[in-house]
Amino acid sequence: MDSVDEYRWMFAAEYPAVVRTVYLVLHDYSRSEEIAQDAFIQLLRHWNKVRRYEAPGAWVRRVAIRLATRDAKRERRRAVLTRETIVQDRLEPSPVATVDPGLSAAIRSLPAQQRAVVVLFYFEDRPMEEIAEIAGCSVSTGWVHLHRARKRLGTLLSEEVTNDVH
Repeated sequence: MDSVDEYRWMFAAEYPAVVRTVYLVLHDYSRSEEIAQDAFIQLLRHWNKVRRYEAPGAWVRRVAIRLATRDAKRERRRAVLTRETIVQDRLEPSPVATVDPGLSAAIRSLPAQQRAVVVLFYFEDRPMEEIAEIAGCSVSTGWVHLHRARKRLGTLLSEEVTNDVH
């Protein structure tokens, strides 16, 4: 298989999952598709190097999460500066029909980095070592993000949170 075919295979295999991951972080399907496309453009630019990695899918997810986190921060700053309420409960196609609306709203209220860790850990069932690589943080920082997110989600959802996240 040549390099172009490998990239096409990687795109076909990973694109839907990357869009879903970004959607779970941003809760905006259109922006999620755009960010996933931007991540795959970066993958294409670096394909000759990244294709040799053990997990090129993790590389593209890391780029997508980083782009989504920046986008979320930019949107939050924009909302604060303009003092407008951003309404995200529009009717849009949802790639995640099984996520409880209350849980989805609670996850959406988390800081972007915590959202990313929660999505990768619980919705994609990834190990923390891979999550840390994708999120661009250390493993211990990933666990801290997950712990803080669980604590906040427990408060928001009025549920008891245990310390066991492993």
